[in-house]
Amino acid sequence: MPQATAARTTPPGVALIGLTCLGSGAAVLIGCGLLRQLSPAPTPDTATTQLRWLRHWSSDPQRRREAALLLSSRPGVTPQERQRLLRGQGWGRAALAAVVLKQAALAAEALHEDQRAESLWQQLLERFPEQAASADALYSLGRSNRQLRQVLLQRFPAHPAALAAAQESGLALHLARWGPRWPGAEPLLRQACPMDGGRRADGERQVLAAGLAQIGDGPAALRCLGPARADAPLQLSLAKALLRSGNAAQQRADQLLLTLAQRQPRSPEAQEAVALLADARDPGAVERLQQLPAHLQSSALVQARLALEKRIPWQGVLQRWPTAPASWELQWQLAREALLKRQWPETDTVLRSLDSRLLPAPLAARQLFWRGYSSQQQKRPDEAKRFWQQLLSRNPGGYYAWRARARLGQPVDSDPRRAARPNQRAVAVAAQGPWTPLDSGDGVIDSLWQLGQPLEAWERWRQQRGGRAPQGPEELLVEGRLRTAIGDDWIGLGQLDQAVLRLPADTCIRQWQRERQLQPRRFPAAFSSAARAEEVEPELLLAVARQESRFSPTVQSAVGAVGLLQLMPDTAAELAGRPLSLAQLQEPARNTQLGARYLAQLLEQWRGNPFLTVASYNAGPGAVQSWLGAGAADLGREPELWVEAIPYPETRLYTKKVLGNLWSYRQGDRPPC
Repeated sequence: MPQATAARTTPPGVALIGLTCLGSGAAVLIGCGLLRQLSPAPTPDTATTQLRWLRHWSSDPQRRREAALLLSSRPGVTPQERQRLLRGQGWGRAALAAVVLKQAALAAEALHEDQRAESLWQQLLERFPEQAASADALYSLGRSNRQLRQVLLQRFPAHPAALAAAQESGLALHLARWGPRWPGAEPLLRQACPMDGGRRADGERQVLAAGLAQIGDGPAALRCLGPARADAPLQLSLAKALLRSGNAAQQRADQLLLTLAQRQPRSPEAQEAVALLADARDPGAVERLQQLPAHLQSSALVQARLALEKRIPWQGVLQRWPTAPASWELQWQLAREALLKRQWPETDTVLRSLDSRLLPAPLAARQLFWRGYSSQQQKRPDEAKRFWQQLLSRNPGGYYAWRARARLGQPVDSDPRRAARPNQRAVAVAAQGPWTPLDSGDGVIDSLWQLGQPLEAWERWRQQRGGRAPQGPEELLVEGRLRTAIGDDWIGLGQLDQAVLRLPADTCIRQWQRERQLQPRRFPAAFSSAARAEEVEPELLLAVARQESRFSPTVQSAVGAVGLLQLMPDTAAELAGRPLSLAQLQEPARNTQLGARYLAQLLEQWRGNPFLTVASYNAGPGAVQSWLGAGAADLGREPELWVEAIPYPETRLYTKKVLGNLWSYRQGDRPPC
């Protein structure tokens, strides 16, 4: 036998040992996989005692790491405890190992263990250079190494760590492109675009103008853009910002939208431009629509608007585009017009022109309620009952579920005064109810969500999407849930509101889960204390704050209202007995107490009537008093008709939203399915 061949021959004993080891390794892997299947992955709802058992005694190392991450995310865990929980859990190449290293490094920084923190950051960066968690390593190590900051900005441009680094370094262009809403970005954008007519290149002006438009300052964005040309996305963004700027900018916005639709009629932006043009209510709106290219004039958006103006028959629009949001709005506006005139056969005809199963759940609930109401008015009580029961079986939350229960004669609490409801429980802890999967479409993001790491999930989501706005209701739902989980209720709840008005209806349980996501409980101590002090139902305070501020203490309205319950400074001063500073009005405890005091006064004035109280909070008691005169619907027997007759569209929607919030908050976390 040749020597070379003999050297490559494996002795039988060694081969046997190797096969045995391979077999043992495979058995271990198979065994761990079977254990994982038999033992479901823990979630934020898993009891702490069970997590502790898993961390210490599970034979599956992945389960031990999952339990450690969940335990480390529990409220009140100290940096020392987090270090102890995560020790030894950074093994392997999975994304969770990167998260463990990041959390351990942050804990070391909190304990001022600088050398240990630096070692962990270095280890994270070397082992996982492309994982989102490494952005934090680059940020931290970049404090003493400017080159690493440059790597951060280039490798993870949309990551919050990169945005923080850009803000600290005054990099306005980076912020304009990747995160114009980042705290501290706005003054940098304004300073970076001086209106001098020529000190910035056109490309830079376009980027800065787009950033200013995203933060809602249309006039400043236009001035910054100067003579530079705007592409379709920038034109659309500018027009939206101008529409938010008030009536003075309306004409310029309309012209931008019309020009965009005419010059680039096949672009995605043109469709959104047409939607905004069709939604305008000024006298020249229809004439602008008639200047659109032919194929856009024949779209559902334009045809629905023409039908609403009685220029074409509405029936053809609903038949041709039964799943278009423009058709849904057309149907409702026609039905509302008929029901306010008490033309019940006409109301019936309009409402049954679209199958409620084609509608998103909140719109289906509205349709089913008024079909039941119309049937009741036409002396068909059994039919009315079927419609209302169908509504409750599909969508148990919100305003129309409350009114359906009332119409069915089921118990509903109407008076929101706490004294009128002596057994009212305290506000629950701040939570969004039982944990539910995120279903983002990304396995790592979903795992992070399941393991109580919403910030890590959000940072990965944002980096992957490059800071782009969500496309479609499914992405709106995912991003809205991520944002609310990290405390960004202002944008997150707004995204969830948009999502549910476009998502197809689901099972009763899934609809209730969405309703709970829409109705989080925030600042429990402040709301409980204010409710007790002013004898107002705590759920009413939550319901008003959800609509007024989306639980954002520092938000200010265009007219100057401030805080969780959006109090005007003069009103707050009168309620407090002295003037208050802006900072004082932004304090959750003070704002909720003064808001509760004002609601208590309104409840006293209207003898506990929730419709009049909520409408007065928005429009003022004087306006509401004027809606109770001759010709108004009987508020006692026809409260739903009275609400629909409110002449202020904002107050009409506000009243239904707040009362729907109130009903949903009263149900607690247990689904009424």
